[in-house]
Amino acid sequence: MLFVFNVPSQLQLSKDLPSFTTTATTRTTRNGGAGMEKTLSNQEDLGGDQGMTDDIFDESYCEKDGPKPARRYVWRNIVLMSLLHLRALYRLWLIPAAKPVTLAWGKFLCFLLSALRITMKAHRIWSHRSYKTSLPLRIFLAIANSMAFQPWREAARPQWARDHHVHHKFSEMDADPHNATRGFFFSHVGWLLVRKHSDVIEKGRKLDMADLKADKVVMFQRRFYKLSVVAMCFLFPTLVPWCFWGESLRNSIFLPTILRYVLMLNATWLVNSAAHMFGNQPYDLNINPRENRLVPFGALGEGFHNYHHTFPYDYSTSEFGWHYNFITAFIDLMCLLGLASDCKKVSKETILAQKICSGDGSHKSG
Repeated sequence: MLFVFNVPSQLQLSKDLPSFTTTATTRTTRNGGAGMEKTLSNQEDLGGDQGMTDDIFDESYCEKDGPKPARRYVWRNIVLMSLLHLRALYRLWLIPAAKPVTLAWGKFLCFLLSALRITMKAHRIWSHRSYKTSLPLRIFLAIANSMAFQPWREAARPQWARDHHVHHKFSEMDADPHNATRGFFFSHVGWLLVRKHSDVIEKGRKLDMADLKADKVVMFQRRFYKLSVVAMCFLFPTLVPWCFWGESLRNSIFLPTILRYVLMLNATWLVNSAAHMFGNQPYDLNINPRENRLVPFGALGEGFHNYHHTFPYDYSTSEFGWHYNFITAFIDLMCLLGLASDCKKVSKETILAQKICSGDGSHKSG
């Protein structure tokens, strides 16, 4: 089942235009400013359930006056992240010596499974509740989740979703975990190498993650998370090429495991960095997130970020369906098989009205 929303708006369009309904958003200052205003209908108009209001920008939040707190480095993360990336770069020379099937295994299948966990489960289900899944699909995505190991924020299962809610509610402000106004490096990986701003912690504690804590699959995986990570993120990608087609153990460790893992991490981080800095803003020119044409290739569909921050509850995270969006195509396949349902989607009329009211005009040139 596909839910298409036409949300009433208080904005008046030109007489030359058709009569559209819209969720158009206006802000009097750039995203991250202290005084923001939104023209929004009531929260029920945004979809009718709590999952579609948790990620709406909170215009009542104001950054604290005075100097910013000093950065407190997490040296364990700095050392481990540096070693991980240096090891992956150093072992690039192994690629020509590897068997083609090993490269296909690591760069496509294992990378794909890892991406499914982040984009399809943690992002579109946990954070935005943009569609529903059956028990078999939830179990499959839990397995993929372990392959996408993110140790600095996954000790508690709901933490990824909690951080992402805070990111949307306080985007590009102190309470945003990866505030892009602090620079490309910080929003890409630097935020993982320092202690969180106190506002991130304070606002995160106020969010209700009861739905995730009530999910038996999530809680089961949380209980056995470390064991599942060792098995799925490191042993499984290594043992398959070594045992089944005689790849060397060295190549099996460093290509489908270490290098794949590093590539997956950086593809995900580009959504927080590049997609908040580079690109056009056809849906809302008053917010930082952009439509970045390159990021979706690595993130398998994430990267249409101006759209996503304008309509966070859309299951596709994009206006264009399957276009450069493998995850949307996979979700649609799961719906066809009866494993997913209740996909939330914004109507074409609402999208066009939003572009006309708040976009940068780039939609006119295609």
